[in-house]
Amino acid sequence: MSMVTAELRPHPTSPCEAVSRIGIEIDDEAFPRALQVRFRVDGDIGRVRLPRPGFARRSDGLWQHTCFEAFLRPDAGQSYHELNFAPSGDWAVYRFGSRRGERSLPALAAPAIEFGASRGHCELSAEFSIAELAELAAAPALRAGACAVIETVDGSLSYWALAHGSERPDFHDPAGFALRIGPS
Repeated sequence: MSMVTAELRPHPTSPCEAVSRIGIEIDDEAFPRALQVRFRVDGDIGRVRLPRPGFARRSDGLWQHTCFEAFLRPDAGQSYHELNFAPSGDWAVYRFGSRRGERSLPALAAPAIEFGASRGHCELSAEFSIAELAELAAAPALRAGACAVIETVDGSLSYWALAHGSERPDFHDPAGFALRIGPS
């Protein structure tokens, strides 16, 4: 099993007292056919607003509440894909031809999302097809970013990423594509 691990950091402008740590694991053993990502949030989960589980569907605007995100681009490319996963099971995928530009909605089968929570932590795992995203499947390696939006019960939002490259939270910032997926 090949595993890439890292920790997310809150943006300095959006601290979150309810969360002490967010870890990410990316299992790339099945790359370039599929990827599995797992987020673990440690803290006082009772203070985190979690969307209710429901019938999973493709949905926009997930970043407005607690959700987890993966950004993937070919190692030498400029275009990238953004995948969003909500604890409710809702999901989204977007393709960008340039930073925040040339957005399209690629076809992708619904990812397999599992979510569980206890008092001290919660975990979200998502497995999705890379083979359906031809541009990513054809790349010998990928650069990846991982992010999370955490909403607390008072409605505050906190933005977590591998790296923050600007004064305002921006998950599309190339500085956040800090992980390499694929053969060494």
